[in-house]
Amino acid sequence: MVLLPAAAQRPAGPIVPVTPADHVNPDRAVLGEELFSDVRLSRSREYSCATCHPLQRAGMDGLQLATIVPEGAPPRNTPTIFNAALNASFNWDGATDALDRHTAAVVERLMGIEWAELVARLRSTSAYKRRFAAVYSEEVSEENVIDAIVSYERTLITPGAPLDRYLLGDASALSSDAVEGYRRFRAYGCASCHQGVNAGGNLYTRFGIFDTVRLVAPLTDDPGRYRITQNARDRQVFRVPSLRNVEVTAPYFHDGRAETLEDAVRVMGRHQLGRELSPEDVRVVLAFLRTLTGQYRGQRLTSTPRTDGRAP
Repeated sequence: MVLLPAAAQRPAGPIVPVTPADHVNPDRAVLGEELFSDVRLSRSREYSCATCHPLQRAGMDGLQLATIVPEGAPPRNTPTIFNAALNASFNWDGATDALDRHTAAVVERLMGIEWAELVARLRSTSAYKRRFAAVYSEEVSEENVIDAIVSYERTLITPGAPLDRYLLGDASALSSDAVEGYRRFRAYGCASCHQGVNAGGNLYTRFGIFDTVRLVAPLTDDPGRYRITQNARDRQVFRVPSLRNVEVTAPYFHDGRAETLEDAVRVMGRHQLGRELSPEDVRVVLAFLRTLTGQYRGQRLTSTPRTDGRAP
């Protein structure tokens, strides 16, 4: 490791390093991990949180559009669960602004089960009765089910990305191409939306600022954030996604239109920046974006290929 001079460490910039999860009760997180993967949380007992957010696929399903969609909501690409706890709001339209409320809404709307039924179902399970009594010193309740899941989700943080090491003073963590890509990322305006600890996840913007984006089926009538606010100016406005681990979370955008990261970079240049990126621009920006892949439980995050024949 080559350290930057003291004066150059932690350079001021739009992105700040991810730090390991702290202040999380480990027993509650372990219980939450069990609940996250338990199909009993869905009314049909056919799917769990991990169905759409498998950790071996970088915390998302790898499909263009989610297959489990709340009634009345448009189908959209599934965001990764990794680093979701660092977001300021959740879902592509910012339907909720707190992780506990988001978790409650997922159970009610995606899992399709009433809380009274779910609590009764878990209370009838001797293993859960013992676990909740040991961890919370009380019976299973809506509140402690949510708390356990949220505790687990707060551990799904991926520090240790090359960019983080660079920002913390390791000058050797980035290649010269990645450093140049980061420079252009800032100079071209990408960082005006993709900033903060999550390199996004804290702002909303219109999809197609400089050029009208042709909508793709079946999302030709997706109203964006307007569905939540009923404010006309929010049509086609979406939450800016995090770029953390973007290398391993294809496909991209709310409609999953971009199958590769290169495609996504070109779309963003044209429609969000009003710029036709050159091949060299794309090459070095891609080199930079790959430095945002972090580590989970000491291993670099990866995404295993799908084996069911479904794209991508």
